[in-house]
Amino acid sequence: MRAALTRYRVIAWIVGVVLILLVVIGMPLKYGFDEPIVVETVGQAHGFLYMVYLVAAWDLSRRANWPLKRMILVMLAGTVPFLSFWAERRVSSLVAVEQREREQAPAPVAG
Repeated sequence: MRAALTRYRVIAWIVGVVLILLVVIGMPLKYGFDEPIVVETVGQAHGFLYMVYLVAAWDLSRRANWPLKRMILVMLAGTVPFLSFWAERRVSSLVAVEQREREQAPAPVAG
């Protein structure tokens, strides 16, 4: 699960940075100065990277055995500027706590 968490963390940061570039730089250039080049290039990159983010979030949620609602909320975090950073920190903490709980749980007795 550690590798899945690392993949998720990396792509969450990348998607977050690209989305901020798109919203903070690309959108003002497109709508304020009629220069769509940043939106056209960064927008496509974000679309592709968001699909990678969805796969990483799905993989992590499957390995962590999350409920559907949590998985969907984490997936949606990549669509709101700055939210992917918060979600990444929250998910990392949550996975760490769940991992500690699994390690501390008594082993089932074979019968």
